[in-house]
Amino acid sequence: MSRTCLLSLLASTFALALGQAGDWPRFRGPNGSGTVAGTLPDIDPAHPLWAVKVPGGKGVSSPIIVDGKVYLQSASADGKARSLMCLNAADGKTLWTKELPGNKASAHAKNSLASGTPACDGTQIYCAWWDGSAVSLAAYDLTGKEAWQASLGSYVSQHGPGFSPMVHNGLVFVNVDDDKHAELVAFDAKTGQKKWFAERKHVRASYTTPFLLERPGKPAELILGTTTAITSYQPATGKVNWEYTMVWAKGDMPLRVIGHPVYVNGLLVVYCGDGGGSRYMAAIDIDGKKPTKVWDLKKDTPYVPCLLVKDNRLFWIGDKGVAACAEAKTGKAAWAERVFTGDVTASPILVGDKILMVSEKGEVAVVKADKEYEEPAKVSLDEGVYASPAIADGRVYIRGVNTLFCFGKK
Repeated sequence: MSRTCLLSLLASTFALALGQAGDWPRFRGPNGSGTVAGTLPDIDPAHPLWAVKVPGGKGVSSPIIVDGKVYLQSASADGKARSLMCLNAADGKTLWTKELPGNKASAHAKNSLASGTPACDGTQIYCAWWDGSAVSLAAYDLTGKEAWQASLGSYVSQHGPGFSPMVHNGLVFVNVDDDKHAELVAFDAKTGQKKWFAERKHVRASYTTPFLLERPGKPAELILGTTTAITSYQPATGKVNWEYTMVWAKGDMPLRVIGHPVYVNGLLVVYCGDGGGSRYMAAIDIDGKKPTKVWDLKKDTPYVPCLLVKDNRLFWIGDKGVAACAEAKTGKAAWAERVFTGDVTASPILVGDKILMVSEKGEVAVVKADKEYEEPAKVSLDEGVYASPAIADGRVYIRGVNTLFCFGKK
C-alpha cells in the first residue's frame, strides 16, 4: 500500500512539474522573454482546436496560461465593466468571470479599456485595472475571489494605460509611468501591502514591464527600462544597483518605451519610438565598471512589438510589417524583409527555432529564426489582432478582436 501511494505521489508530482514547465504566466511568457523550447503547432484557421467569442470590446490584453487554465482581461463595449475571465485550456469553456465596474474613457485607437495582461504565480492572479480615470492592482485566488486591491493613483496619458504586472519571490511589481509621474512599485503578493517604491524621472509615458535578470555569479536584478533610464534594482528592497541614463541628442524628442529591454551576451538592448515614426535602439554593455553604450540604430527598428533573442542574434517585426535579424554584438543587420503589408501591434513569440508573427489584419506568419532568411508560411485568421500570442503545453493562443483562438493537439 505504501509503495502504491509513493508511486501515485511521484506521478502526481511529475505531472504537476510538467504543467508548471509549460505555463505562460505573464505578459510575454516566462520572464517576459517571449521564448519557449519545443515545436510550434500548425496554425490552421479552418481547424482550430477551439475558438470562443470573448465578450466586450476590442481586446488588447494577452492571455496567460497556468496549470491548464487560461486567464484573460476584458472590458465591456460600453465601458461600464471590466472583467477577468478563466477558461479551460483544453476546450475553451468559461469556468468563471470576475466583473468590476468601470467608465468609458478616451484611449488610443489601437488601445482598449483593459489592455494590461495578468500575471500568475500558481496561487493568485494579479491584474492592473483602469476604471477610466484611476488605476489599481488587484489579486484574486484561483476561483476568482478577490484577495486584495491596492490603488495606484490617477493615470494621465493620451493612449490610456497598457502596463502589466509581474510577480517574483512573493512580490508583485508594477511600472506606473504616465505623462505626469513615474514610479516602480512592489507589493506583497499575499497581503497587498506596499513593500517599496522607486520614484523615477518622467518625460513621456512608458508602458514597459520589469523583468528579472539572472547572470552566473551575480544576484538577481530587477530591470526596468523607460524613456529616461535603464535601471537595475535589488528585487527585495528596491535599492539601485546601477543606472544608465538615456541621452537624447539636442533637438531629438525623447521616445517612449513599450517593450522591455532584452539581455544578450552582456548587453541590454532597449528600443523605443513614437507615433510620428521616430525609432531608436541601443545596446548597453552592463559588464564593465559602468553601463556604456556600444551601438545604436535610429531607423527600421520596432516601437510596439517586442524583441526576441536567439543564438546571440536579435529578431523583430517592425510596426509596418518588416521583419529583421541583427547581430547583437554590433547591431548589424543580417537581413530585413517585408512579411506583412499592414501594421503590426502584437509581439512575436519564439518556439524552438520558429518565430510566430501576427499582423493587425490577422495575418499569421511563421519565420525561421536564422541568420539566413527563409520565405515564411502565412495564413489568415480573418479577424483583427492587437494582442500578443501565447503558447503553453504545445498549444498557441491568439486573441483576435472578438475571438480567442487555440491551435494545437488535444
